[in-house]
Amino acid sequence: MSQFAINLLFVGASFALYIGIAIWARAGSTKDFYVAGGGVHPVTNGMATAADWMSAASFISMAGLLASGGYANSSFLMGWTGGYVILAMLLAPYLRKFGKFTVPDFIGDRFYSKAARLVAVICLIVASVTYVIGQMTGAGVAFSRFLEVSNTWGIWIAAAIVFLYAVFGGMKGITYTQVAQYIVLIIAYTIPAVFIAFQLTGNPIPMFGMFSTHSESGVPLLQKLNEVVVALGFQDYTADVDNKLNMVLFTLSLMVGTAGLPHVIIRFFTVPKVADARWSAGWALVFIALLYLTAPAVGSMARLNLSTTIYPEMAGQVEDVESALQSSIQHGEITTTDAAGYALASEWTDHPDVPEWMVTWAETGLIKFRDLNNDGRIQMYNDSADFSHLGWEGSELEVNNDIMVLANPEIANLPAWVIGLIAAGGIAAALSTAAGLLLAISSAISHDLIKTMINPNISEKGEMLAARISMAGAILLATYLGLNPPGFAAQTVALAFGIAGASLFPALMMGIFSKRVNNKGAVAGMLTGLILTLLYIFTYLGWFFIPGTNMLPNTPDNWILGISPLSFGAVGAIFNFAVAFTVSSMTEEPPQEIQDLVESVRYPKGAGGAVDH
Repeated sequence: MSQFAINLLFVGASFALYIGIAIWARAGSTKDFYVAGGGVHPVTNGMATAADWMSAASFISMAGLLASGGYANSSFLMGWTGGYVILAMLLAPYLRKFGKFTVPDFIGDRFYSKAARLVAVICLIVASVTYVIGQMTGAGVAFSRFLEVSNTWGIWIAAAIVFLYAVFGGMKGITYTQVAQYIVLIIAYTIPAVFIAFQLTGNPIPMFGMFSTHSESGVPLLQKLNEVVVALGFQDYTADVDNKLNMVLFTLSLMVGTAGLPHVIIRFFTVPKVADARWSAGWALVFIALLYLTAPAVGSMARLNLSTTIYPEMAGQVEDVESALQSSIQHGEITTTDAAGYALASEWTDHPDVPEWMVTWAETGLIKFRDLNNDGRIQMYNDSADFSHLGWEGSELEVNNDIMVLANPEIANLPAWVIGLIAAGGIAAALSTAAGLLLAISSAISHDLIKTMINPNISEKGEMLAARISMAGAILLATYLGLNPPGFAAQTVALAFGIAGASLFPALMMGIFSKRVNNKGAVAGMLTGLILTLLYIFTYLGWFFIPGTNMLPNTPDNWILGISPLSFGAVGAIFNFAVAFTVSSMTEEPPQEIQDLVESVRYPKGAGGAVDH
C-alpha cells in the first residue's frame, strides 16, 4: 500500500469518527450547543479541555520553534503551561460558580453594563479569530502534505471538516469529538517520538533520551546538537537569551493569555459542580503534560536529524569540521526555477541523492531550495555567518518551522503507518482547537450580542440558527486569514494570547477578586489593553495583518525597549489593570448587590448548573 493510501486511510478513519460523534451528539437545545447540557464527567472534560487547548501550535509548531530556536523559544512551553495553572486555580472554579454560558455573560453581569458586555464580545472575537488563523495555518500544513494537495486546498479542506462537525454538534458534539481527537493526537505525537529517541540514543523515553548519549557520536545528544548548530553559524541550542525583559514579558503574555482564553474557560461550564471544574482542570493538566514533556525532546531531535541529513558526516565524531560541511548532500543541476530562483518541485524528483521526504515536502512549497553557487550541493546555515571561503553564497534551503514534527518520522525513516498516524494527529490538533474557538465566537455573537443585547425575545430555535450562521461566517473569515497568516502557527497563536491577556484576563481577575472595580473602570481598562496591544502589533505586522501595511520593520532594533509584538500582551494587561483601578477609584462604587455577588462568587460552594439569564 502506498504512503498516500495509508495517509488517506488514517485521516479518513479519523474524519469518519469525528463526524459520526457529531451526528450522535447533535445539539438539540441551546444548553446542549453552549455547555453540552452541563453534565460532562470531569475526566472526559479534562481530556476534551486538553485537546481544546493543545492546538496546532502545540502539536505542529511548538516543537518546530524549539527545534529552530532552542532554549530561547522555551518561553512557549513555560508560558502556556504556567497560564493553564493560573486558569485552573484562579479563574475556573469561580467562573463556574457564577454559572453563566460565556465570558461576556460574566463580564456583562459582574460589571452591570451592556457596554462592558459589548467590549468583552469584541475582545473575544478579535482574540479568537486571531487564534483560529493559527489553527487553519497548521491544518493547511498537515493537509497539504498528507493529502498531497497545495497548502491553499489544505486550508479549505480543514474548513469544510470543521464546518460539518462544529456547526451541527455545538459544544455537545465538540466535547466528545475532542476526546477522540485527544486520543488520536497524543498517540500520534508519542509513538514517533519514542521511535526517534530510541533510534538516536537507545533510550525509548523521549524526555530522558534528550539527556542521553547520542549513539552515533558517543557524546550527549544536546552537546552533539550544539556542536552541529555552532558549526553552521547558529547560536548554541542551549544558549541563554540576551534580552531577559522580552523573554519574561513574552512568558507572562502567554500565561495571562492562556488564562483569558474564552474557548477554554467555557469548558468549565460543561460539568455539573464546582468541584468537578477543579477536577477537570487537574485532569487536563495531566493530559497536557504528556505532550508538553515530550515536545522539547522532539524539537531537539528534529533539529539534529535535519542538520545531519544535510551534512551526513556531521553525525559522527568530527575532527575536520570544514571537510564535513563540504560533504553536504548533492542536488544536481537546476534547470527550471520560479521567479525567485527556487527550484520547482518537479526538479526534486530528478536527483536520487535528495531524501524522499524532501521531495514530497517540496511539493507543498514548505521546503524550498535554490543553488546560489551552482555547485550542485545543498547548503543550509546561518546567513549571518561568513562561509565565503568555502564557496558558499548564502543558505540555499528554506524549511518552514511548522513541518518539523510532521516531517520527523520521514526524516528518521520510520514505518509508513507511523507517518499516517502523525498525519491524523496533526490534523486532529488543529481541528479540535478550531472547533472550540469557533464555538466561543458563535456563542458571543448569538447569545451575548443578539439574544442579550439586540433581540431578547428571540426564540431558542432562532438563537440556534444565529449561532450556526455566525460560526459558518467565522470559519470563512478564519480560512481567508489562514491563507495569509502573519507568522508561523505558534507565532500567530502567541499574538492571540497577547490580545486575550491584555483585554479579557484583567477584567476576569478584577471581576472575581475586587469589589471596588466598577463598570466604567472595566470598560476603560479593556479598551485600553485591547487598543494598545493591537496598535503595537499592527505597527510591526501590518494593519489587520495585511502584508506591506506595517509602519516599522519587525526587527529587534525597531521594538520599543526591545519588546516584541508577541510579548506586548503583558504590557497591555498592566495598562488594563492600572486604568481600571484608576477610573474606578475616581468614580462611584459598584452597587451593593454587585459587591455581594463578588463576595459569593469568591466562595465557590454549591453552584448549580450553567444557566441562561
